[in-house]
Amino acid sequence: MARKNSIIRKLPAVETLGSSTVIASDKTGTLTQNKMKVVEITGIYNDNSKQILQLGSMCTDCNIHTENNQVLVEGEATEKAIVEAALKIGENRDNLYEQMERINEIPFDSERKMMTTIHRMGNKYRIITKGAPDVLIRRCNNYSSQGRQISITNSEISYIEKQNELMAKRALRVIAVAYKDVDILPNSIDTNMENDLTFCGLIGMIDPPREGVKEAIATCKRAGIKTVMITGDHILTAKAIATELGILKTGDKAITGAELDNIPDKELEKNIMSYSVFARVSPEHKVKIVKAFRAKENVVAMTGDGVNDAPALKNADIGIAMGQTGTDVAKNASDMILTDDNFVTIIEAVKEGRHIYENIKKTVHFSIATNVGEIVTMFMGLILGFNAPLVAIQLLWINLVTDSLPGIALGLEPIDKDIMNKKPKKVNESIFAGGLWGKIIVEGIMIGALTLFAFSLGNKLYGLQVGRTMAFFTLSASELVHSFNIKSEYSVFKVGIFNNLYLIGAVVVGLALQSVVILNSSIATIFDSVPLNKTQWLYAIIISILPLVIVEIQKAINEFRFGKIVYPKKEALQKL
Repeated sequence: MARKNSIIRKLPAVETLGSSTVIASDKTGTLTQNKMKVVEITGIYNDNSKQILQLGSMCTDCNIHTENNQVLVEGEATEKAIVEAALKIGENRDNLYEQMERINEIPFDSERKMMTTIHRMGNKYRIITKGAPDVLIRRCNNYSSQGRQISITNSEISYIEKQNELMAKRALRVIAVAYKDVDILPNSIDTNMENDLTFCGLIGMIDPPREGVKEAIATCKRAGIKTVMITGDHILTAKAIATELGILKTGDKAITGAELDNIPDKELEKNIMSYSVFARVSPEHKVKIVKAFRAKENVVAMTGDGVNDAPALKNADIGIAMGQTGTDVAKNASDMILTDDNFVTIIEAVKEGRHIYENIKKTVHFSIATNVGEIVTMFMGLILGFNAPLVAIQLLWINLVTDSLPGIALGLEPIDKDIMNKKPKKVNESIFAGGLWGKIIVEGIMIGALTLFAFSLGNKLYGLQVGRTMAFFTLSASELVHSFNIKSEYSVFKVGIFNNLYLIGAVVVGLALQSVVILNSSIATIFDSVPLNKTQWLYAIIISILPLVIVEIQKAINEFRFGKIVYPKKEALQKL
C-alpha cells in the first residue's frame, strides 16, 4: 500500500513490467540495505589495523559534523562505514586532515575500480588509494608492517588473495587500502600515480539483505521471472549473497566482466539463461547482458543509478532508476523511478502491471462478449423468422447503461491472489491469446440464445410486446449477471462476489434502471415495453441468472478435469 507510492511510473511501463521475464538488479541498496558495517580488518601480519582505517578514512568523500553533541558521518555507504569504524577507534579525521591536508584527488570510476586522494605531509606528499583488492594488489611493490615498507613477494600476494577470498565467501564487501609517499608531485595528476604502491590491508564490510527481498525473489520464481544480480563486487561476494537470497541456485552460473569480454555475443545469447550472477561488471557489460537476454525473447527490466548506466537502461524493455541514489541522467534514461531503491517494490510494480493488464483484459472480454450476445439476438432472430426481438432504442439503452457500468467496474477489480503464480505473457502476445476469442464467442452465443428463448417464450404465451419486454430485460440482466463470470477463471464463489464493491454497485444500479424502464408506464412507452406480471418476471429473472449457473458448471468441470493449474510447474522452475 505505502509501497505503491514508492513507484513513479508511466502506465505503459508498468504494464510492460508486468510482462517481465528477467529482472536484472543491482546488489547494493536494491537487494541489500546499503548500510555497510566494518566487521573485519586485516593486514599481512594483522598488526596495522589502525593504519588501515586511518588511511582508508582519509581516502573518502565523507563529511563529518556534530549535531546535538553527536558526531554524524554523511556520504556513500561504503566510505561512511570506513570513517565510522575509524572514529570508533579514536581517530579524528579532521585532525588527520590538519596534519595531511588533502590537495587533490582522482575520483573513483567503475573501470579502474579505485579512488585516490593526494595529501600534503610536511615537505612531502602522501598518495592514498583504495579499491578492489584484486585490482589494487597488482599495483603494489611493497607492503606495510610495523611502520616499515617491505618488498612484497608472491607469498604475501597469495596470502592477501586468500584473505580476500575468505572474506568474500562470507558475503563481505572487501576494500583494499594502499599508499605511497613522494617528494615531488608529477606535473599531471592522473592514474599513472596509482602504481608502485605500498599495500596496507583489507577492510571487510557486511551489507545485510533488505527485509522481504528473499521472499520477493521466491515470488519471482513462482511467477516465471528470472532474477539476475549485477554487481561490481568480487564474484565470491556476489555468489555468497546471491545464494543466500535464492538467486543463485544449483546449476546456475556466475561470471565476471573479464570473462564476458572473452565470450562472443552469439555464444552469450545462446547460454545467457544459465547465468544468474554477473560480478565485476562495467556499464558496457550491462548493455551486453541486456541485449543477450532480449535476444532470447525475454522482456528485461534493468535497474541502474549511475551516469554510465544510461545506455543499459535505454536498451532494456523497462529501465528502472534509483530515486535515492540515482543520478539525473539515469532517471531521465529510465522508464520508471524507484523512489525507495527497494527490490521488493519492483515486485509490487510487477504485480500491479499484471493487475492492470488483467483488468483491461476483463473489460475487453466483457464488452465484446455482451456485444456478440446482442448481435446473435438480432441476427438469429431474423434468421429464425421472429419479429425483431428488440427495437433500436432498447439496444441503445443496453449499450449505454448495461454494457458500460460493469465494464468500468471490472477495470477496478482487486488484484487476483494468484496473479504472481502465473507465467508472464509472451512478447507481443495478443490480448485474445489463450483461447479468449473462443470464450467470447461461446459466451456471446449463450447470452443471445437465452435472450431469444425469453423472447420466444413470452411471444408464444403472452404476445409480441411481452416477449419483446422479456427479451429486453433478459438481455440486460444476463449481461449484468455475466459480469461476475468475468471476475476470475475460478468460481466466483471462491474468489468472492463482494470483493469489488464497484461491480456490485454497477449491477445494482443497472438492474434498478432496467426495472424502472419497464415498471414506469410513461418511460416504458418510450422504450416500447410493457409491464410484466409476476409469472413473466419470474421467467425473465430465472433465464437471466442462467449465465452464472452455466459458467459455474463449466468452471467446475474444468477444475475437475484439469485441476487448478498454477504456473510454474516443477519442471519449469528448474529451468529458471
